[in-house]
Amino acid sequence: MERAKRTPRGTRKRDVPLTEAGICTSALRLIDADGVEALTMRKLAAVLDANPMSLYHHVPNKEALMRGVARMVGTRFRTVTLEDAPWQERMRLLATDFRTLAHRHPNLMAYSFSQPDFIQPEDPFWVELTAVLDAAGVPQSEIPQLAALVCAVVSGVMIAELNGALHRWSNLQPTTPASVKDGQTNEDSGEDRMFRLVLDTIISGMEGRLAVDHAGGPDGQPSQNSRRPSARIPRQLRPPAARCEGESQENPFSDMAAGVDPKEQ
Repeated sequence: MERAKRTPRGTRKRDVPLTEAGICTSALRLIDADGVEALTMRKLAAVLDANPMSLYHHVPNKEALMRGVARMVGTRFRTVTLEDAPWQERMRLLATDFRTLAHRHPNLMAYSFSQPDFIQPEDPFWVELTAVLDAAGVPQSEIPQLAALVCAVVSGVMIAELNGALHRWSNLQPTTPASVKDGQTNEDSGEDRMFRLVLDTIISGMEGRLAVDHAGGPDGQPSQNSRRPSARIPRQLRPPAARCEGESQENPFSDMAAGVDPKEQ
């Protein structure tokens, strides 16, 4: 009995026509499994059971394919919109959801973060980020620049987190021997906590900047009589002010140099 000859892969008629969306979806699966470097048009065609040349009718090259995959993932990003919540809470939720997406597709996101056109104006992440900044009271003219800085900081942290650099840096020993006991490591350097610290820093910086802007004079510059909340350093976190030898510990000028009015102590 003769065995039926199998038609070579890629020459059979597909039950479902090729589409750019289907090609990008299959490419994403390969990227998640093996990384961006392992993705080739020939390997992708084999997965799709299609002739490699037929892919080029939809995507001209691998670079265009990667842009399509990144765009597809970007448009799929979803976050809960809490319009009545404080802008700080909305910022935390947005960044956390973005981090979740990055960990869902680490190979793709590590590649995408290095591309200048990764985030587009119509992407849900950018749309919500600019809405949060608007709700915070950021002037319209400054929203694009501040949004760009937030993206740069968050994506930079995510790159370091995905490639393991953040974990390594957080466990580097200080150069000052007396600052840490021998063999002691930072037990609270988990990536979740460090990401929350990043968000705290971003939000605190924005709060300080907005407070200064709101207290500014007619020319947009801070009033000489206005206090800057961001410039105040809590006493328990304030390093001892430099004192000359023989100087009294109650010197009010040293306290003022440290950022505190002696009358408030």
